[in-house]
Amino acid sequence: MSFQVSVGKLAPRVRDLILAFTQNGSRFVGESEKDKEEVNGWIEKTGQGELINEELNSLLVPKTYLVNNHLTAADVALYGALHPVISSLQPQQYYSHPALTRYFDHIQSRPLVRESATAVTPPFEPVQFNFENAPKIERKVEAPKKKDKNTKPNAGSAQPTPAETINAQASSVVDQAAERKEKKEKKEKKPKEKEQADNSQKKKSTNAGGKAAQPEDAGEPVPSMIDLRVGHIVDVIKHPDADGLYIEQIDIGEETGPRTVVSGLVNYIPIEEMRDKYLVAVCNLKPASMRGVKSFAMVLCATSKDGKEGGIELIQPPPGSKPGERVYFEGAEFENATPLSQLNPKKKIFETIQPGFITLESREAAWTNSATKSVHRIRTKDGICLAPTLVGASLS
Repeated sequence: MSFQVSVGKLAPRVRDLILAFTQNGSRFVGESEKDKEEVNGWIEKTGQGELINEELNSLLVPKTYLVNNHLTAADVALYGALHPVISSLQPQQYYSHPALTRYFDHIQSRPLVRESATAVTPPFEPVQFNFENAPKIERKVEAPKKKDKNTKPNAGSAQPTPAETINAQASSVVDQAAERKEKKEKKEKKPKEKEQADNSQKKKSTNAGGKAAQPEDAGEPVPSMIDLRVGHIVDVIKHPDADGLYIEQIDIGEETGPRTVVSGLVNYIPIEEMRDKYLVAVCNLKPASMRGVKSFAMVLCATSKDGKEGGIELIQPPPGSKPGERVYFEGAEFENATPLSQLNPKKKIFETIQPGFITLESREAAWTNSATKSVHRIRTKDGICLAPTLVGASLS
């Protein structure tokens, strides 16, 4: 069945939405024959039976878009068909379908979708979700893996082939809203309640011998406290309110889906070079709002020794790396250490370590110990992380 025939069988309002959207270019119908077939198949499915169910939610867990890794008419068709149903749901109903809710909210926020939605009569109004009371989803830090003493990295082994990427795997929107709610509740605590909570925590942190347990960030800052992981940019747009900022969706292998990350790279790296890139992400910095958008990680970049004007590049993990893979510092004291769950901004751990970050003559990313002058390369289990061209660059 052709694209035109499939679209013609849809409800008139959804059909008009797709026709308005596809005026933006034929690429949205599918770039390859396989893509066109999948887009057409999804358009046919949108008119068949109940759409909101566990099967569709499960299918959307690993997906940012239905076909390939970019927006197509298939997404717009599903959005249009879902709109009247989702707009009538109560919070508890869409909480129970987090992947579907995350997907719908992402599609409706895309500029071309919003433009097409307002061109239809009556227009598709944005659906407002109440995420304030959403159940909190905890993020987990990957446990360090012990090295096999009998195996040397890259010893005669072929480089692994690039893996299938895992896109958004659950509702990052729900997760981020829940974190905002938790922060708000902490601020609203009464002094007495706060004092009771502090006293209770002190009791829990005291061992049988009466000695208080040491906090996980006790002692001098060391690089292994920083949680570095392989990330994959599955979506990137320019910040609507800041000319120099990108908003990226970065998959770091978490069940909660990709993290929203804001990076000041617009003037240094073209958006075409950001799309679909694998990188190294700093994952345990405290989330921070940047021009109204909360950022949940930081991309590790190399800045030329001549300054930003000399160039900025993304640090790249070894070929074949998978989202979420642990990135660590060479050295017996660092390789098997567990990073902190979150860096305490008051202790300035990252700021203390960062001046030692460099790229070597080989372009390899590394940290140098200012006291011992020892060099610790930054790597995954499969190889060393590199800057594409910059030597002697600082990392941040």
